[in-house]
Amino acid sequence: MSLQNGHLAPDTTLDSPAAAGMALQAQGLTLTYVTPRATTYAVREVTLSINERDFAGIVGPSGSGKSSLLYLLAGLKTATSGTVFLGDFDYSHASATERLDFRRQHFGFVFQQPFLVPYLNVLENVLVPIENPDTTHKQRALELLDRLGVVDLAPKFPNECSGGERVRVATARGIVHRPTYLFVDEPTASLDTATGARVMKTLQSQCDHGALIVVTHDLEILDEADMVFRMRDGALVESFQPQRLTA
Repeated sequence: MSLQNGHLAPDTTLDSPAAAGMALQAQGLTLTYVTPRATTYAVREVTLSINERDFAGIVGPSGSGKSSLLYLLAGLKTATSGTVFLGDFDYSHASATERLDFRRQHFGFVFQQPFLVPYLNVLENVLVPIENPDTTHKQRALELLDRLGVVDLAPKFPNECSGGERVRVATARGIVHRPTYLFVDEPTASLDTATGARVMKTLQSQCDHGALIVVTHDLEILDEADMVFRMRDGALVESFQPQRLTA
């Protein structure tokens, strides 16, 4: 179906460009918050598919539901109705333990707030997603910190780092274990332009081995995305491929 009155019909599927691999799919995904006075739709009847190795963006104004959608796709929130699955695993209907194990195996996260562990140094924080890290893992963590311009902070603790430095440490932590899908919420919101570009370049290296899904207010950082999904009032209203900026 096509757009109707500026909104997608509920059974419309917005697909990123076809690619081989294990697709992350949402069907009729809805999240509501019910009070005695009203029912509020954070996400309303969203159906989409994102393929492995895709770079997908989710945009929309504040309150449009884009972060709620990201959390539903990542299994961090449970949908009121609808389903989410990766390959054959329907993790929206799995138990809490099954979802946790699945996230650990397949997913990486970069939240808007860094949420670093205060009693671990920077290098140890980056290695948190890896159980029993070895020398190879540590070398990869240091290489990521170097790409992000904060390798000198490896022995320091979070309280010795600036806010922007902590964001970059959290970025390295999200990607260090090469997740199948990496979910990122507003990665450049607190960064200057040059640092933001450095972070996005590092995040895009995720697509060498998996998919990258980025929620942002800044459409410019999605210039290299394969597909952008636009949300309004909890609904998915548009999908498009961004025009590549040329020098």
